[in-house]
Amino acid sequence: MSSENRALRIGIVGAGIGGLTTALALSDAGHAVTVIERRTGFSEVGAGIQISPNASQVLAGLGLSPALHRAASEPPGVAVRALDSGRSLGGVALGANARARFGAPYYVIHRADLQTLLLDALRGRPAIRLMMGRTATGLTETDAEIRLVAESSGGTQDLAFDLLVGADGLRSRLRDRLDRAPLRPGHAAAWRALVPIDAVPEALRGPATGLWLGRNRHVVHYPVRDAQYLNVVAVVPEAVGDEGWGRLGEPAVLRKFFRTCAEPLRELLAVPDSWLVWSLADRAVARPLARGRFALLGDAAHPVLPYLAQGSALAIEDAAVLTRALAAHPTVPAALDAYAAERSARVRRVQKAARANGRTYHARGLVALARNALMGRLGPDGMRDRYAWLYGWTPPA
Repeated sequence: MSSENRALRIGIVGAGIGGLTTALALSDAGHAVTVIERRTGFSEVGAGIQISPNASQVLAGLGLSPALHRAASEPPGVAVRALDSGRSLGGVALGANARARFGAPYYVIHRADLQTLLLDALRGRPAIRLMMGRTATGLTETDAEIRLVAESSGGTQDLAFDLLVGADGLRSRLRDRLDRAPLRPGHAAAWRALVPIDAVPEALRGPATGLWLGRNRHVVHYPVRDAQYLNVVAVVPEAVGDEGWGRLGEPAVLRKFFRTCAEPLRELLAVPDSWLVWSLADRAVARPLARGRFALLGDAAHPVLPYLAQGSALAIEDAAVLTRALAAHPTVPAALDAYAAERSARVRRVQKAARANGRTYHARGLVALARNALMGRLGPDGMRDRYAWLYGWTPPA
């Protein structure tokens, strides 16, 4: 094997969950990593995210299990209810049940808490350099290296790498290098809020995840931050989307969508006086995911609508596969070809399943009746096992 892939200079554009996880994985594999982030700092803005076993296994392999155990919660299951009546429709067994079935925990955590523990781990790796307040504005590639122009308030820098990873999110500025598939509006918006647990209706204070299904809308909630808050996400129709990353939403607008919902849920949604709203958008998987010395990762490569809670999980998977490919192949281009080949089918399957889940969540009439009957027939264990293909993924050896 050529020595090219034994110790590489690797640049990662984007310090989100995927970019930070990739930096840790590549550093642990012996590479020198530079993370370039256009923001000048990290904030608490965000909401809860779910880290299913396919992703938590990767994080455990990076030595993050103790930190995750402290910062995250492990819900015992998902309780599914009809949004309007509150009637129980079924559930999904998680907790110790999922840990035994898939060999790893199913966590829920506030995004800022996950970001913090990743950053703490990053600072313990001297081979990782974090450059904040830099915007990637240009790429040039030769057979020997790839160069990135990074602009900041202090001027312009020309950075040389053996490999560059674009992990700069749904509206990636780097994706056009490989694929120009347009963004497609999701015709829905996710309204997010954190509710202090003392303000949550008593009936909704348990450790389980709540999922309320209704026509063209649904609500998810689960406790975060040591069960001091309930993370609440309400997805409702939206005619015209917004390209911003989180805008303030008027509570009265949201409440109109839930005037007829079950009383405990209506009481919960009446509590927040401030909501952050994200317009949902979709985009085809990039063709290709990588070429030459440049690779895409996470939402930059394969955005996933939130109906399977797999956006961050897939980015974490990407990190493990990319790291393994670099170890298994003699050159960067060969490794990136292998990475793209291994990831393409899986991310397309997850993307397709997430879209289908959205239609199922928001169904009405006979489709909703069939959905409810299936959940009742399968029971919590059967519903968990329906996702064995997803949660049972394991990182490359």
